[in-house]
Amino acid sequence: MSSPYEFKADPVRLIRFAKRALLVLVLAVVITWTADYLRIRFMMAGSAEGAAFDTVTFYYATALKSGKLEIYFDQPQTEVCVRSLFPHFDRRPCWYAGRSNVKRVG
Repeated sequence: MSSPYEFKADPVRLIRFAKRALLVLVLAVVITWTADYLRIRFMMAGSAEGAAFDTVTFYYATALKSGKLEIYFDQPQTEVCVRSLFPHFDRRPCWYAGRSNVKRVG
């Protein structure tokens, strides 16, 4: 005898649920990206020039044979980044660009 509280997995219902969940996730990402883009465009059109952009300072470094890094502090570089969640206008977001201030070359 089966219990009235027994769970039976119905593959059709699970697939339908997964499709709907994926659609909701994609729509949420698209809406978030659009809102982020519109916010940046609004900031660019505002009276405060450069409010949408910022700069991040970083240094180049090369790997030595000993496994250590040689960082060139005498040559600081700057990168223009955008204050947003996603990349826009071929610029990286500032939260991502500022994560590491050392870039390895070679």
